[in-house]
Amino acid sequence: MKSRAFRTLAVLIVAALGGLWTGCASEPAVTADLVLKNGKVVVLDDASSEAQAIAVKDGRILSVGSNTDIDPHVGSSTQVIDLQGRLAIPGFIEGHGHFMGIGNAKMILDLTKPKNWDEVVAMVQEAVSKAQPGDWIRGRGWHQDKWDKTPEPSVEGLPVHNSLSAVSPDNPVVLTHASGHASFVNAKAMEVAGIDSSTADPPGGQILKDRRNRPTGFLRETAQRLVNRAADAPSPEEREQRSRRMAELAAQECVSNGVTSFQDAGSGFATIAFLKKLVDEGKMPLRLWMMVRASNEQLAERMAAERVIGYGDDRLTVRAVKLSIDGALGARGAWLLEPYSDAPELTGLNLIPLDSVRETARLCMENDYQLGIHAIGDRGNREVLDIYQKSFAANTGDADVRWRIEHAQHLNPDDIPRFAALKVIASMQGVHATSDGPWVPARLGAKRAEEGAYKWKTLMTSGAVVTNGTDAPVENVSPIASYYSTVSRKLSDGTRFYPDEKLSREEALRTYTINAAYAAFEEDIKGTLEVGKLADITVLSQDILTIAEDDIPATQVIFTIVGGKVVYRSDELASN
Repeated sequence: MKSRAFRTLAVLIVAALGGLWTGCASEPAVTADLVLKNGKVVVLDDASSEAQAIAVKDGRILSVGSNTDIDPHVGSSTQVIDLQGRLAIPGFIEGHGHFMGIGNAKMILDLTKPKNWDEVVAMVQEAVSKAQPGDWIRGRGWHQDKWDKTPEPSVEGLPVHNSLSAVSPDNPVVLTHASGHASFVNAKAMEVAGIDSSTADPPGGQILKDRRNRPTGFLRETAQRLVNRAADAPSPEEREQRSRRMAELAAQECVSNGVTSFQDAGSGFATIAFLKKLVDEGKMPLRLWMMVRASNEQLAERMAAERVIGYGDDRLTVRAVKLSIDGALGARGAWLLEPYSDAPELTGLNLIPLDSVRETARLCMENDYQLGIHAIGDRGNREVLDIYQKSFAANTGDADVRWRIEHAQHLNPDDIPRFAALKVIASMQGVHATSDGPWVPARLGAKRAEEGAYKWKTLMTSGAVVTNGTDAPVENVSPIASYYSTVSRKLSDGTRFYPDEKLSREEALRTYTINAAYAAFEEDIKGTLEVGKLADITVLSQDILTIAEDDIPATQVIFTIVGGKVVYRSDELASN
């Protein structure tokens, strides 16, 4: 995964500055901007090197070695941080998330905490009491399989809108499922959107109805757009103000969790332009790698001009396209080869016509873009692999394109070896396995779940590159939580979800660092703490590579360093 030519060039550059990897005393020392000492520095190079200290100059790693090796680089202007034995690792790379979505989730009702539908309704009632008639009430994070009781009445185990509508007669309410692939709305929202018993399902979506053909309020996949389009559009000034607040909240949440780079899984050209403006203003404390979500017509018109790599001192890269071929398992939208075990009438949804996906693939090939396709169900994954295989055969030869499948959650065993054979990256999220684990066997059946659900170890052993992330705001953007899930597969009740698929501590750390860098064509500049690479470093309160497994979740981020600058410092634990 590493470029030998780049490493040679990096060493020559550092040598020209007067510093070497070992901090050799025969060479004149170069004054570092930042030095971390008295710690355990995990380099994550091919040799799994460890060191005691690290020096940074001009945003890049100058030297790694012992305290004695690094001391010559300390000058009067050097910021020195005593790690006091703590662990320093390459900065966490969030391999799949939704950056602006994190900020948005912090500005609406947090529905991850309610234990049942009644508590959700109570939260909405309180929000209505503080709102003006006509104001939209929004929330996100509920999941019916995590409630302590089934709503009454219900359809497919999902509530009907009556109790919600009773507490919000004058306010449209939209409550997004934790997955983002469904929403629950009240009568007022359906009235504004023109949804009634006669409304047909849109392509790739479903308006769930009861036995009397009345909408229940549950909108699956693309049916959500019917309500979202009916919402009042904010003024340009309001949109700008809200976007700035969302970005600020998202950045704070990321860096406080040790994330130094964030791979955004799908934003429109307007959002990307806004984030580029924040980079220009010096208001983006971490690095963003963006996938574009747009129609084929928009891509054909703009993707060549919008492609950018390492913009603003490596703060923004746009070189990938995002599609979603199916939905989520929790909302029964994941596209399956066989029906759902707990809903035999359903096989999930195909969200985009396959001919359209093939056209997107063609555009990506022509414009040197990576393609990342959301595929959760085994049918969705097979269709994507088939499209990739034909596209590669027709266009690439031996070209290194690094196309990705986002999630790759549920695979037919026959398709698992195809990831390595086709060099398709499995962009997965460890925390999904333990978050979803309690209800996955009900959706898929025990045999299908065991053979194909969240096959981390099997994919990696087969030779596939596996990356890690959280899909935030679907889950909290916590690498520690996802790392723990990846190495333990432990559910909240103490049982383990197919534990043979857990990764070793170092394997899991690589999925969050160098593997994620590779998946973005960035392994030459990040993902390890080697000389010449960007000085993106996360310092943790505990050594997650060696401590007892059950102690991992208590690990806290002490420092987050991006380009040699401390962008987050724990108030409680940082003593420097």
